[in-house]
Amino acid sequence: MDGCHMCIDALKEDVLAKLSQMLDNSTCGWRQLATAAAKHPRFQCSEKEMTACSLHVLNAAGSPARCFLAHLADRRCPLDFLSRCLTEIDHREAAQLISTTMAELIRITAQPQSQHSRPGSRVLLTCGASGPPGLTYQWFKGNEEILDQTGGSPQLVLFPLSPAHQGHYICRVSYGERYVFSQWAHVGLVCSAGSSPGLSPRPLALVSLLPTGSDVDAVRVFVPTGCSSSLFPGSVSGLQVVLQPQSQVVSEGAKLRLECQAKANPPAQVQWYHNNKPLPQKKTPVLEIPCVTTEHRGEYSCKVYNLYHEVWTDAAAVNIDSEDDSRSHPPQQTSEESSSAKNFYATDKVALLIGNMNYLHHTPLCAPICDVHELTNLLRQMDFKVVSLLDLSWQEMQNAVAEFLMLLDKGVYGLLYFAGHGYENYGNSFMVPIDAPASYTSDHCLCVQSILSRMQEKQTGLNVFLLDMCRQRNFNDDVIVHPGPLRVTANIVFGYATCVDAEAYEVKREDTSNGIFISFLKQRVCENEKVTVMLDRVGEDMGRCAITRGRQALELRSNLSERRSLTDPIQTSDGSASQSARNHQWAVAHDLPKSQCLHFDCGVQVQLGFAAEFSNVMVIYTRILVKPEEVVSCSAQLTDFAEDVDVDLKKSNQDCLIEAGSLGLIEEELPSPDVPSLYTRICNLQRLKKELTFTVCLHYTYSNMDEEIQERLPVLVGKPLVSKLNLHERRPTRSFSTNISLDSLGFSECSSFAFAEGPALSGSMSNASSFPKETSRADSPAKLRSDNVPEETDCPEFFHTTELLVSSKSLPHTQVNETSYRFSDMCNFHSL
Repeated sequence: MDGCHMCIDALKEDVLAKLSQMLDNSTCGWRQLATAAAKHPRFQCSEKEMTACSLHVLNAAGSPARCFLAHLADRRCPLDFLSRCLTEIDHREAAQLISTTMAELIRITAQPQSQHSRPGSRVLLTCGASGPPGLTYQWFKGNEEILDQTGGSPQLVLFPLSPAHQGHYICRVSYGERYVFSQWAHVGLVCSAGSSPGLSPRPLALVSLLPTGSDVDAVRVFVPTGCSSSLFPGSVSGLQVVLQPQSQVVSEGAKLRLECQAKANPPAQVQWYHNNKPLPQKKTPVLEIPCVTTEHRGEYSCKVYNLYHEVWTDAAAVNIDSEDDSRSHPPQQTSEESSSAKNFYATDKVALLIGNMNYLHHTPLCAPICDVHELTNLLRQMDFKVVSLLDLSWQEMQNAVAEFLMLLDKGVYGLLYFAGHGYENYGNSFMVPIDAPASYTSDHCLCVQSILSRMQEKQTGLNVFLLDMCRQRNFNDDVIVHPGPLRVTANIVFGYATCVDAEAYEVKREDTSNGIFISFLKQRVCENEKVTVMLDRVGEDMGRCAITRGRQALELRSNLSERRSLTDPIQTSDGSASQSARNHQWAVAHDLPKSQCLHFDCGVQVQLGFAAEFSNVMVIYTRILVKPEEVVSCSAQLTDFAEDVDVDLKKSNQDCLIEAGSLGLIEEELPSPDVPSLYTRICNLQRLKKELTFTVCLHYTYSNMDEEIQERLPVLVGKPLVSKLNLHERRPTRSFSTNISLDSLGFSECSSFAFAEGPALSGSMSNASSFPKETSRADSPAKLRSDNVPEETDCPEFFHTTELLVSSKSLPHTQVNETSYRFSDMCNFHSL
């Protein structure tokens, strides 16, 4: 629904409650808003209605502002009109809340499509989006903005097409400071058989391939990227198309036959294309489709090439003669019609993302932190409740998965992503925690198939597993695990980053690292396609990358019978108890401490702010708000943290987030970024057994003194984020690594959220070694937060607005292809 037509009654309950609280004041509140809204006759309230609103103050739980907003909702007041009225009365905080809510409605509705065309032709790239009024568009070619007159519009025109236009394009759709990106679209230049032989030579891209730890020289691969040229040995006349494919009309159910013949020396190879997309396995001069349907209509062309040249045939138009009225529609509308006909939906969407990097007894990994962060941002765009956790022990993984299971219910889409070490034995996949011993077995790991069995008990609508780990055999483990019988649900999708008995790789760069799997997945995961179709395309993209060919290939296993997509909308009954419980569960476990203002004896006032980078990683920043004139210099530093959490002292109290080790937050997204701050990053909050305490140490000097003075104030902030769940505790629940049938255990499930009105009590069980004894294994049900997006709390005493810190989106980046990687940069996810 577009923002310009969206009314107040479409706001979520939590937004309405927050807005009402903001407007329940006498100086700049609902009465001033009523005066501004009354300028439009439709939204004028009578004196009787205003009095009825005022009387709500007599009720302990009443809200005059909420009553007034209900009157506006009854009159179908648009959100953009409400936003203008709030700006008019100068209520910046409320206006920002509405603006942020509207910005979250941005959705890409039409993705730009890759195209290949001839020189001089006209290419049109289109990006469609829905959202609030005033959306802005900006096209990029690679990392560079396109500044011509169409670069800032939904449609980018490339005319006349020339070699300079070849490359990858992406569109950014923005509303204020919020934005989303479209998928990448490639524009290529092709030459027909009759093209002039004088075309410019194709540039050569050099890819250096070097296996990890190898001492041999790099293997240089030259990749031609344009049209054929007479500068190569031979000439264009050495590759000539002698038979062009012919346009035709074919009856539905009949046989389609297209033929292309060419003379070439050396002999030519053939690749058929349908609507500018390559047809797998169609690499012979004769293309035959035994039984055509309407999806086969469109344009067919053939690329003919050898070592020196590449030419294209003329396009052949194929129309399907069908009794269906839809035959009059152009081919481009076929996918759209089928897409609009689907009516699948989720009752909710929940995702658990685990990235294990810092292994105690195995090779540490670099990519999971970036992979989890990027996938989190993408899933949030599709309305998933995301929980993102880094570096979990066996006990913590058991409990995290159990909490994740408690968020599932009938019709819910559940997604589990794991990046780290792993292995596969006898058809079962095992995720390795960071405290696994050197010679680990299934007793030390989590069995993915056991988790699936538990998910099926919840009658979920879709179960997706994305496993970014190795799948080699573990010869230390000869136990055949029996996870329990699986039901025939036809809604299971497994996306493996690599094949059986193969390794998965990560690519190390100077600033960040990414796994190969996520590098390709992040470009397609938001496509409005059946999950299996989307993953198939990811696999095809990986297969076209020379650096991974023969080393890593995506494997897809699925019994999904319906066209369910990760982009399917969420529909739930009004006032659904299970929906409210889920919202409450993940919200409680992801509360950030309130911002504080500390007053020191010297007159200096220091603000403490908090932001969430992951569900178990928090950043604390300090700012000097007030400094007396006689104090010439001062800084507020954090120290004396609890032993349970991890704080890198070398990276604490840094001037910027990058130096503090934070990759997921940026200073510009914090309120008042121009105010100097010191940042400290706190990791592994899931291991916090008691309330988090630390000390703020103020260092300052007076103008008439050289000696530095220190003042210290202790701070107590409770149990932030997932520390409330006590994931470190052993719980009397079913295990995901046991070989006992799950159905033989009859524990009643209860969530730690159900009783979490305030901070959870710290557990009495210390868990120095989290591995199970012989009979007892932990893994409780419950919940996890949906949203590991960075969040922030601020001090309203000193700032007008309290902004929700959103995660940093990826800037336009060059496509993932052969030239992006060097094999010397790749590192194995070693499984043994």
